[in-house]
Amino acid sequence: MVIMGVDPGSRVTGYGIVSVEGNHFRCLDYGAISVVVNGSTPTIPERLRKIHSALTDLMAKFEPEIVVVEGLFYAVNVKSALTLGHARGVILLAAAEQGLPVAEYSPLEVKKAVTGYGRADKRQVQTMVKTLLNMKSEPEPHDASDALALALCQAFNGKGLKHRQGRWRSYTPKGNR
Repeated sequence: MVIMGVDPGSRVTGYGIVSVEGNHFRCLDYGAISVVVNGSTPTIPERLRKIHSALTDLMAKFEPEIVVVEGLFYAVNVKSALTLGHARGVILLAAAEQGLPVAEYSPLEVKKAVTGYGRADKRQVQTMVKTLLNMKSEPEPHDASDALALALCQAFNGKGLKHRQGRWRSYTPKGNR
């Protein structure tokens, strides 16, 4: 199974692609889609177009069976939350265009799945991702390691499926049942 994790961002969107065969995990690719060009940040529509285009290319190349995205969270800055919501929407659109199901996990769920501790810091997540995927060095930037952690979270528990074949499914997080 090939799982694509995507860490949404309006300036930098991380991605990580993991192959799962039984209990063996292998990193196929990872990186970050940066929309900043020569120190200049394009308009929001142009940023979203670039994110969509890059993700569509990656999905076509690696043919993941599922896309995993960080779930919604509460933010103090409403403008930042809205901009991040636009990026998430583009990710969901790219997955839907490819007919791929989408799973969502909260940062706490991802950290707990990967490190065993829901309040782990980014460095701890990077170290565990490196260890779990038998990588030579810790994945950089943090956006990419977070995306790989999202993919690993899906590989470990296979839950969190929220969208399938373009239809919204009801979803109750495990702690809210």
